[in-house]
Amino acid sequence: MFDKLETLDDLLEMQLEDLYSAEKQLVKALPKMAAKANDPQLRQGFETHLQETENHVARLEQIGEALDISLGGHTCKAMEGLIAEGQETMSERATDEVMDAALIAAAQRVEHYEISGYGTAAHYAERLGHSEAAALLRQTLAEEQNTDTKLNTLAKSYINAKAL
Repeated sequence: MFDKLETLDDLLEMQLEDLYSAEKQLVKALPKMAAKANDPQLRQGFETHLQETENHVARLEQIGEALDISLGGHTCKAMEGLIAEGQETMSERATDEVMDAALIAAAQRVEHYEISGYGTAAHYAERLGHSEAAALLRQTLAEEQNTDTKLNTLAKSYINAKAL
């Protein structure tokens, strides 16, 4: 990590390392969430997002290569905590309907963290003149926002009502 953050370039590098770690952790967590989901649409949503997340990792690696940044070696503590909370929730005794609502809540916390991170990193990349990196980061940002919207729609359209 950095002894001292001195420039926006340093801060962008730190953000990219954090996002990379977060996505790598999520690649391991999403199959467990999919397996725990009872609703077929929710399960499919987690499986689809796993594929997207693998693409997010690849995009970050592409950005790291282009900017000559080594992304490994850092652990995103925030994602570690969000995943731990999700695992704790998944270990609770709950009805299928309540578990699905809980999985959505946990997943949306993750999505909101990622939306914040990608939005910030995209802005930094744009300010620094890294337009290709900014475009890739905005592409991932849009996918994260779309996933959050899908989760929200599932929750509000019927999953939360079934959990009553």
